Amino acid sequence: MSAVDRQLDELQETITEEVPADISITEVKYEGPELVVYTRDPKRFARNGDLIRDLASQLRKRITVRPDPAVLSRPDQAREDVLSVIPDEASVTDLDFHQDTGEVVIEAAKPGLVIGRHGSMLREIAQESGWTPEVVRTPPIESSTVSNVRNFLKQERDDRRDILERVGRQIHREEMSDDEWVRITTLGCSREVGRAAFILSTPETRILVDAGDKPGSDEVPYLQVPEALGAGPSNIDAVVLTHAHLDHSALVPLLYKYGYDGPIYTTEPTRDLMGLLSLDYLDVAAKEGRTPPYQSEMVREAIKHTIPLEYGDVTDIAPDIKLTLHNAGHILGSSVAHFHIGDGLYNVAFSGDIHYEDTRLFNGAINDFPRVETLVMESTYGGRNDYQTDQADAEEELKEIINETVEQDGKILIPAFAVGRSQEIMLVLEEAMRSGDIPEIPIHLDGMIWEATAIHTT
Repeated sequence: MSAVDRQLDELQETITEEVPADISITEVKYEGPELVVYTRDPKRFARNGDLIRDLASQLRKRITVRPDPAVLSRPDQAREDVLSVIPDEASVTDLDFHQDTGEVVIEAAKPGLVIGRHGSMLREIAQESGWTPEVVRTPPIESSTVSNVRNFLKQERDDRRDILERVGRQIHREEMSDDEWVRITTLGCSREVGRAAFILSTPETRILVDAGDKPGSDEVPYLQVPEALGAGPSNIDAVVLTHAHLDHSALVPLLYKYGYDGPIYTTEPTRDLMGLLSLDYLDVAAKEGRTPPYQSEMVREAIKHTIPLEYGDVTDIAPDIKLTLHNAGHILGSSVAHFHIGDGLYNVAFSGDIHYEDTRLFNGAINDFPRVETLVMESTYGGRNDYQTDQADAEEELKEIINETVEQDGKILIPAFAVGRSQEIMLVLEEAMRSGDIPEIPIHLDGMIWEATAIHTT
């Protein structure tokens, strides 16, 4: 029996001892960073709202409880039970039942009403139906990217479970070294703009942070060095992606072409935007007559191996490393990656691209951590004479240009990045028209901006 199997047996014994006698535990397994507990009594589990939280605190693990497939009610009956609990104003648009895991994916226009205060509605759904609810938002604007990602992950559900179980066993393996050191290797983006890529190494683990391209160049990060893929694709334990801009994400799918088969940790919006921008990256390369560095199949592999994390969740990603993602204020889903190494040995934070001031779209970046010994910080616009234009002044100047142009019967063409900048400008224009600062005139968006906006609304 392996060390992980012994650990799971011990955890099952502990959980069985801690839960009330009328709750049976049939199986305990790792799926990625989570400990999944299967029970024949999901409704009783759900009635005790503090039970999961107490177990997670005691075991210091993220816990998900699922019903044993043998005790699940039929989907048609469960559908009635689920809908009887959720208020009509939540506007549920779809229920998708997965009998292999006992999960029901609830798509709703107002997911907050399905979740309830502190998850109260989720517990009530589980208590009434016996199924484990997972909630997603119904896109107000239909996004082909989000739809394709959700459908793809649904089709690949069995493969994804295998991936998560393998990753979980790797995360929770026994440590194999008594040495204590931390090393950061830069594979690009230092003293240049683009191709962001770092290796964070310990005696146990190697984490790749970002893998981007260099705009206007065919240069790629030094992925062939021994710290990265030079010693083989299994040399990297995990990839952490700070955000979806191509100078940070474009070459993540390339790793799977080279044989990497491990997880990518990032936020859910970054996963979807990575898919959108990577496919566009391949399309642009083909139109320019360049040979794309990888095929679209590798983008799907990257999506399948992605484990989305929420801001603030402390997550085990290796035997000796915990990861916490924090809002970076840059674009949708952008994050500062904070690594807690060893048992209080060392803390490293990678800022990614950051924006400290609040904008119309996002709160400013988080910069308050319990501990950080080393900060690796983005400085593209951090030169001695660089400064950030005041947002209010920039908005006033934009409105002046629009008014002058409209008075002369002209057209306004605004070239802007599809992700983040365009949505910010759209909010400025909407408010200016609503307040009468500029006249109401038609606004046309190109396809990339429309799709990126649809992802934002999701």
